[in-house]
Amino acid sequence: MSLLQRDLIARVLERDPELLAEAEGRPGRTVSASPSSPKHWPEPIEPDAFHGVAGEVVRMIEPHSEADPAALLVQFLVAFGSAIGGSAHFDVEHAPHHANLFAVLVGETAKGRKGTSLNQIRSIFRGLEPEWEQKRVVSGLSSGEGLIWAVRDPISKQERVSEGGTGSGYRTVIEDEGVADKRLLVVEQEFSSALRVMERQGATLSAVLRDAWDNGGLSSLTKNSPARATGAHISVLAHVTRQELRRYLTETESANGFGNRFLWVCVKRSKCLPEGGRVDADSLSPALEHLRAAVEFARRAGEMHRDEEARSIWGKVYPDLSDGKPGLLGSVTSRAEAQVLRLSIIYALLDCSVAIRGEHLEAALAVWDYCLASARYIFGDSLGIPEADEILRELRRTSEGLSRSEVSALFGRHKSAGRIEGALGLLAERGLARMEILKTDGRQAEIWHAVEGAAK
Repeated sequence: MSLLQRDLIARVLERDPELLAEAEGRPGRTVSASPSSPKHWPEPIEPDAFHGVAGEVVRMIEPHSEADPAALLVQFLVAFGSAIGGSAHFDVEHAPHHANLFAVLVGETAKGRKGTSLNQIRSIFRGLEPEWEQKRVVSGLSSGEGLIWAVRDPISKQERVSEGGTGSGYRTVIEDEGVADKRLLVVEQEFSSALRVMERQGATLSAVLRDAWDNGGLSSLTKNSPARATGAHISVLAHVTRQELRRYLTETESANGFGNRFLWVCVKRSKCLPEGGRVDADSLSPALEHLRAAVEFARRAGEMHRDEEARSIWGKVYPDLSDGKPGLLGSVTSRAEAQVLRLSIIYALLDCSVAIRGEHLEAALAVWDYCLASARYIFGDSLGIPEADEILRELRRTSEGLSRSEVSALFGRHKSAGRIEGALGLLAERGLARMEILKTDGRQAEIWHAVEGAAK
């Protein structure tokens, strides 16, 4: 690295230290080289993921559906975790983790059969949990206030009443009975719409969703929104194309803890069935009986724990799960240990067990490995800073490089010099771009080039 480049980076850090921390997804973390992104679709999900009832159901449906097996599996796990409610939990440092999951199915195009896979899973639960399937599966993420309202506690107010000649007093009046069933599965088939909502000034959706994943205690600071919710058990299934996701998530919630509460799942059409498919009900019957028993068990499971084998496995994988990664990939996968824990809870409950055993943890790790590979494919070549990503894309398109003026022109000259300088400094720090100084007519021109062979 040249002295000029070092000086540039030093000036960037002095002027805008938050920029590099933003790229890391957490304040103050030292910038390090990002892993290279894979060029190919993730390898198929490992067989361990199809453990128990989940595997039985997916194997029965898969031959008769164009849906990706990974989509069928993950949506089954999310649906089960939602339908059973919030009784089952695993405490980590006095913070309970429940079986509610957030997952986004990501396809290259809108033809990834994401909706097809969800229809198959909903049909499974329709006969087992009709009340949940009909009333507690809803569509659309339009506002934080709307989400709270769907699981709200009773709303009351103090009303003044006359007490005859002794003066007046107050009594509590229930204005709204609230919602008794705190289970909710939100299906957002246009996830990019929700991401665009979050860009609006004053939008509360992101904050409410983060609270929903964390603890189910929801409230809004909006003056005219008195609704609150306690004990909410909210799960989310969203569908989006890779192009839309990279465009909108990078510009909104990439580094504030929103993205890492989701499982990212690459999906595509598994086969072509011109006449459609139909699952034989009789063949599904044994799996459905197992599932019915699991649902009943899970509703009253209470506190869960790991057995000795699972504790041994956890001790070996925990350091890697909890180790942070740089860039946007690190931002959206930094809750790996918590995601694996919740997945293992679900696999244990499907086996009617309050003890998470080794096979449950191995199944959860197999799902996480696929989600991590998916996230690398989706986000691995993104820094999470829109300006830096756009500059690098343009640098890679030209062999002649770009002057500082041409870089500024990429954004219609609407970005501040400090922001552009910060983006260039980040690219130089990561070894993705280099600066060349050319002398013309006695003046110096700053030309930027992509570093050949460098991958983020």
